[in-house]
Amino acid sequence: MDSLKVSSLYCFTQLDSINHKRELVLRSCLDLNIRGLIILAEEGINGTISGEMNNVDLVVEKLKKVINCNDINLKEAITDKNPFGRMKVKIKREIVTFGVKGLCISDESGEYVEPNEWNKVMHDKNVVTLDTRNDYEVAIGSFKGAINPNTKNFADFPDWWRKNSEKYKGKSIAMFCTGGIRCEKSTKFLLKEGVRKVYHLKGGILNYLEKYNGSRSQWEGECFVFDQRVSLGPNLEQGSCSLCFACRHPLRPSDLTHQYYEEGVSCHNCFKNTDQERKSSFRERQKQIKLFNQKGEKHLKHF
Repeated sequence: MDSLKVSSLYCFTQLDSINHKRELVLRSCLDLNIRGLIILAEEGINGTISGEMNNVDLVVEKLKKVINCNDINLKEAITDKNPFGRMKVKIKREIVTFGVKGLCISDESGEYVEPNEWNKVMHDKNVVTLDTRNDYEVAIGSFKGAINPNTKNFADFPDWWRKNSEKYKGKSIAMFCTGGIRCEKSTKFLLKEGVRKVYHLKGGILNYLEKYNGSRSQWEGECFVFDQRVSLGPNLEQGSCSLCFACRHPLRPSDLTHQYYEEGVSCHNCFKNTDQERKSSFRERQKQIKLFNQKGEKHLKHF
């Protein structure tokens, strides 16, 4: 099988006629056998798509025309296996859920920091580095010395900050996420909360790992991604983590030997949170997935 391209993209731009745009985007993707997930909202577009290289490029160009934005933030990777089972285009209130009213596309955001300057910023004694990702993402990798807010989802971050902001009073804040989109909102939020200086790793972790790896890298572990690849290593290669299909948490190889791990049913993160009826349902689903795999087909609930 020829190599496939995976493109993660986002753009904050005012959209109207979203239902019509959804149909145009979906049709463009289906016509070229593109898979993935794209989210549309009044504030813009966010998504990851995969397929044959030329076809992905054609769809990206089509997206630029549909949303009338040439300045799409784009990160690309090559893979041998399609990390998506189908194509979905969803309409939501936000392209990345944050839940803070009053944030506008035009609001000032943090100062972009290129990957080759990021280490210098993190090592500044007057700078506090915050990981804005979810706790399960941070669990498998982060930057050395970065603070983990231990949030279950991105929308929890504002409350965490308001409860802990006094600890960092007078400090500059450096923020990072997977590809940069979450920091577009979180840096705006901190500036509105009164933080004088806020930095934003441009292009996120993926951009850093692409341009700044090896002995100079301050990254430790693997980077979680929201598709079947699950995690990427320090050179953006396929990582070692798998996914618990019961709770969607990433699992290291050592987690698969835990007494609470049962493929497709439970792991040490969720075993005590589901009753036997729920576990029986998961077992039946896993049985169906294995049957589909034996036939060379993909079970749609698998991803």
